[in-house]
Amino acid sequence: MPVFQVHLPEQQFSGERKRALARALPEALHEALGIPAADQFVALTTHGPDELFLDPGYMGMQRSERAIIITVLFTAERPLADKRKLVAVICRNAADALGIEPDDVFIALMPVPKENFSFGRGELQLASESN
Repeated sequence: MPVFQVHLPEQQFSGERKRALARALPEALHEALGIPAADQFVALTTHGPDELFLDPGYMGMQRSERAIIITVLFTAERPLADKRKLVAVICRNAADALGIEPDDVFIALMPVPKENFSFGRGELQLASESN
């Protein structure tokens, strides 16, 4: 049930590649954490050349003009080992789906207390009464 927000450079990827990415991200959750792959919450946003900026060499990367940013909202109780596995699988799946290099995949995990998620109806389905 994590939520993905992906920022893509405009006109770099076909609709087919974008749909492949939208499938690949929930599959990464399933592979890395055992979360059902059907739990798909993915938003893709494209940005023009004056709207998306990634340092091409930060942290020793060799990023191209096809570099992307992925943010992932997920429940906060995950241990570091789970986070390491998750970003590795997300990176691999995203690179494969889009046909880009792993250096072009910037990922930010954003842990959120589980009681802060509403899946609809204006309810906090994961909140217990003691929260």
